[in-house]
Amino acid sequence: MGDQIREKLAILPDKPGCYLMKSKKGEVIYVGKSKKLKNRVRSYFTGANDLKTQRLVNEIEDFEYIVTSSEMEALILEMNLIKKYDPKYNVMLKDDKSYPFLKITNEEHPRLIVTRKVKKDKGKYFGPYTNVYSARETKKLLDRLYPLRKCNVMPKRVCLYYHINQCLGPCEYPVSRETNNQLVQKITSFLSGGHREIKEELNEKMHQFAENLDFEKAKEYRDMIEHIESVMEKQKMDLQDLTDRDVFGFAFDKGWMCVQVFFIRQGKLIERDISLFPFYNDANESFISFIARFYQHSNHIKPKELYLPVGTDKELISKALDLKAKTPLRGKKKDLVELAMENAQIALQEKFSLIEQDEERTIKAVERLGEILNIETPHRIEAFDNSNIQGTNPVSAMVTFIDGKPKKNDYRKYKIKTVESPDDYETMREVVRRRYTRLLKEAQPLPDLIMVDGSKGQMSAAKEVLEDELGLDIPICGLAKDDKHKTSELLYGDPPETVLLKRNEQSFYLIQRIQDEVHRFAISFHRQLRGKSAIQSSLDEIEGIGPKRKRLLIQHFGSIDQIKQASTEDMAKLGIPTHIAENIQNYFLNENDEGEETNS
Repeated sequence: MGDQIREKLAILPDKPGCYLMKSKKGEVIYVGKSKKLKNRVRSYFTGANDLKTQRLVNEIEDFEYIVTSSEMEALILEMNLIKKYDPKYNVMLKDDKSYPFLKITNEEHPRLIVTRKVKKDKGKYFGPYTNVYSARETKKLLDRLYPLRKCNVMPKRVCLYYHINQCLGPCEYPVSRETNNQLVQKITSFLSGGHREIKEELNEKMHQFAENLDFEKAKEYRDMIEHIESVMEKQKMDLQDLTDRDVFGFAFDKGWMCVQVFFIRQGKLIERDISLFPFYNDANESFISFIARFYQHSNHIKPKELYLPVGTDKELISKALDLKAKTPLRGKKKDLVELAMENAQIALQEKFSLIEQDEERTIKAVERLGEILNIETPHRIEAFDNSNIQGTNPVSAMVTFIDGKPKKNDYRKYKIKTVESPDDYETMREVVRRRYTRLLKEAQPLPDLIMVDGSKGQMSAAKEVLEDELGLDIPICGLAKDDKHKTSELLYGDPPETVLLKRNEQSFYLIQRIQDEVHRFAISFHRQLRGKSAIQSSLDEIEGIGPKRKRLLIQHFGSIDQIKQASTEDMAKLGIPTHIAENIQNYFLNENDEGEETNS
């Protein structure tokens, strides 16, 4: 613990607020809240912590705190700070899951659609649904019952949907706003639990058609009734009331937490959300923070009510989210919460072994690599590889690994600009210069370790640019390969020496994955450029021939040889102007003359 942190800990206030943990680079790596800042922040630096929390503490170089007047203010501030800084240790609230919804659009002639994006566009949203198939089947059923407009863009005449009675044809026939509103109200009622009444109405009509011996129509209504039963009534659990609510349960162990959310819509349990994440402070506080930020995602709609486990601060959640939060103490509602808790516990135990395996392959392997190289843990590793097969299209590629996992958004491709002939060392100098000059200019985070695909020469070239030109002190290591193009050794130091790594330990597998990935990325980029070069032809050199005319000529005539034999009239049929057709013929005529001179 540094003197600066020790001094700040001594003057921490005994009030609610948020704290921001920072790394040596000044990055916010963790945001938390507490009823008492003094106790919470001190707990990180005193007493025993689990390995995962100790890993966070080892990265903390400084911290800041913001005092609030209440715990609720601290909760809201924490939500906003995490959204602003996106700290890497607040992974528990990163959620890219999306669920399908049914939506009635807010248009003059509304449509019923399936969507995964919930927007503030005055449309009516229903869901989430178990899966997209369930949502589409429900829509298919409603299309048969209520003929809203189907087309995205209004056509000039009626389509098939009109002829099969699934659209009123507003494109060609007048449809009043009142008629549309009635259809919307019926769909809304149906999706809000009124499907049983609709089923009874259809049942009566089915019997009427059967009595009138119109068995074909009766069969159609029978099929609709069966569809309603299969789509709307095969649910996992049923509550008597039709209130939309979400049920939360959680379990935690060894610094990890699992939260299960049951989505109850129209009294039915239709879907669940499972989130598994590490946490670094009090379990109940982490659980509350999770709930508070759960609805910041566009794909999570706030229901009418929340059901929470006993002991959760429901008043705090109610105020922060502006909805009813309850802790049921009896009956089916209590059973639902307990079921969510039980499922969370089961999921946590099932995932624990996978989590530990993943940590062994990633962050622990990174930590071990730092120990072997005698450097600080290289959380961010950037690796370079050059590719210039047969001296053509020289390129370089860079991949980024964060805590042992690839971060593909940070991958970069480089076309070599200053190196004319194949020169691996000069190529390395150029790409390293371009990469880190840009990072310095844009004040972007620098890597903790640079890997170059190569040995002493490539390492020396990269080091020369970093230290002599840019004044950067970043550890560099080299990755050498054997005759079978497999990772054989790791080089490090000045002068570079082979670092002893056991072939069966995860740190070796990590550098092997990094080297394979950067090589794959470089080769794919090189092939991409070679492919573009391969489709270049002599047509590119003819005045008046651009990409569109080139594509038109090749598609029509099939080959360059056929184009050579084409007349100006043949080309005119494609819309090629006469003077450009003559340019084409003159070009190939001159090309043949030059070829004859060269061959003689």
